[in-house]
Amino acid sequence: MSSSMPQPETNPIVACTVSRDVQNFDLLIEDMESALGESWGDLGFADALAFFGQPEAEGMEFIALAIDETDEDNLVLLGEIITKAKARNIKVILIAEDVTPASLHSLLRQGADEFVPYPLPEGELAQAIERVRAVEEVVDEEVVKPQLKAGTRKDGALIVVHGLAGGVGATTMAVNLAWELANADKDTPPSVCLLDLDLQFGSIATFLDLPRREAVYEMLSDTENMDEEIFGQSMLTFEEKLQVLTAPTDMLPLDLVTSEDVGRILEMARNQFDYVIVDMPSTLVQWSETVLTEAHVYFALLELDMRCAQNTLRFKRALQSEELPVEKLRFVMNRGPKFTDLSAKSRVKRMAESLSISIDVSLPDGGKPITQANDHGLPLANSAPKSPLRREIAKLAASIHDLKRDEARAA
Repeated sequence: MSSSMPQPETNPIVACTVSRDVQNFDLLIEDMESALGESWGDLGFADALAFFGQPEAEGMEFIALAIDETDEDNLVLLGEIITKAKARNIKVILIAEDVTPASLHSLLRQGADEFVPYPLPEGELAQAIERVRAVEEVVDEEVVKPQLKAGTRKDGALIVVHGLAGGVGATTMAVNLAWELANADKDTPPSVCLLDLDLQFGSIATFLDLPRREAVYEMLSDTENMDEEIFGQSMLTFEEKLQVLTAPTDMLPLDLVTSEDVGRILEMARNQFDYVIVDMPSTLVQWSETVLTEAHVYFALLELDMRCAQNTLRFKRALQSEELPVEKLRFVMNRGPKFTDLSAKSRVKRMAESLSISIDVSLPDGGKPITQANDHGLPLANSAPKSPLRREIAKLAASIHDLKRDEARAA
């Protein structure tokens, strides 16, 4: 009798939650219903592996793999779920609650496309769904990526910029120093690479009006298999002169990458470019030691205020306690006093003496044009060429380039 009755139309299942018990993630249930209505289902871990082998899996767009600290004992099984899903071209959104960074790192390296913390921030799941549904190839057609040559060994100079407090202008200096170096010699322009290693709040993409791309995360997740082609595909070209590795699309844990990962990235960049400029996060992490050890010069930016003075003292003590090369530090006073402001210049001198440091570079306050240039995504040389800040950074770039050229001639 049932066969003769009309069957109600059912929505095709386009997504599934995969978890030990989805009832432990009630907010995820609400957000899935809000985003997909009834077009989603739920699977256990073992059920998911069996489901991926069935024809019904062909229409699946993504899975939301929800885990907590209890599931960390099953990392092998979780990795197999991610691998099987990716083999069927099914995207993976990782929902994690109280999971250690090491476990999260392991699962992301297995190929998860998105990571969302639990409890879910408002609207974050919907945004993650939009991102996994977006076609990356459309973005790739609109950007220019550098073509790197295998076997190149340039032994480029590694220049690092580190802000000792928020808002001291480290990214502004890194961006404009890189641009000035790229234009330091019109006859034989050096090759310059700008790396944004602030994985959470890096803003080089904003300052140069470049898109953030998933290829950056994919490269960072598997540096062991990184070659010149993969490294080049993760970068973008700014005005045909400057190669840029932006921060990833999403905010990622700073310990997502290890010291070995960062070492491989720096080695690859130095082999391919004459100058490698690195914009560091303000936070000290495990791989900060790798960058400091490899750096030829390490610019530490501060301002004339108490917070920078205290942070500078703590920064020095942290490096000295680990017996790291503090002598590589070159302290830069940003928004320094004007030539005629004798009182402020006296305060800078007293600050340097009390901290037992030398202020090697003083950069003037550029005012509103600096913020406007950053918001418009342009270097100062393009938007405010007569800015006193731009002139000082240009002088610094010229002195660095002259020094490297003299060393090359002497060799």
